[in-house]
Amino acid sequence: MTKAELIDKISSGAKLSKADAQKALDSTLNSIKRALKKGQKAALVGFGTFSVVKRKARKGRNPRTGEELKIPAAKVPKFTAGKALKEAVK
Repeated sequence: MTKAELIDKISSGAKLSKADAQKALDSTLNSIKRALKKGQKAALVGFGTFSVVKRKARKGRNPRTGEELKIPAAKVPKFTAGKALKEAVK
């Protein structure tokens, strides 16, 4: 599902205009991004939890040349599905 399709679903499900549905979705996503940027978690009960994890530096290999290179440590976003979402997918 694309963002446009999700906006259509929100619009019809909540009986909002597409513009209002887009504003609501953008606001939600921006709030989650801001929380993650601050190092906080964003938990949506029944759906899942967004968090930030630290990934250690590691060695990698350039697939073209075979040359070994160092991949630096980084903070990356992580999503953990909630119980209700897991059950819905089964």
